[in-house]
Amino acid sequence: MLLFFGIVYVAVIIQRLWEVGLAKRNAAYIRAQGGYEVGAGHYRYLVALHVCFFLSLLYESLQVSRLPQLWWLPFGCFLLAQCGRYWCIASLGRFWNTRIFVLPGASLVNRGPYRFLRHPNYCIVAIELYTLPATFGAYGTAVIFTLLNLWLLLRVRIPLEEETLETLAKEET
Repeated sequence: MLLFFGIVYVAVIIQRLWEVGLAKRNAAYIRAQGGYEVGAGHYRYLVALHVCFFLSLLYESLQVSRLPQLWWLPFGCFLLAQCGRYWCIASLGRFWNTRIFVLPGASLVNRGPYRFLRHPNYCIVAIELYTLPATFGAYGTAVIFTLLNLWLLLRVRIPLEEETLETLAKEET
């Protein structure tokens, strides 16, 4: 179990660090086009939540001596969520970011998963925050961080995005 956990844990951290780099490049592009960030004040809480998630996942998973019997179910869901994550990233292209950016005059993206859901990436993050720890029997981490993400951050972030989109729509008319 320890080897499997280590490989997955390091792979996901590398993935997240790559995504932070991608977000910075996309932010530079949007700013260069005249875009700006909205709601920067809550971003540090988002980062803190994810750092604490990975620390909690490490601690709790190392307390478990072996994989749960049906570990492959949450892991399969986690892998499917990764496909969804990259579908979101590909669909948004240079507009994908971990922060909230506005580019005046840009059209709302309505391709890929955004044809079906307004905020698919947030659904995917919720799935990931539950299924990755559940794969390794870290059920406390799975429940606590899924709830914290949904209650604390999405309570702020989605309404902020919706308010921003509504304001932009009013400015266009």
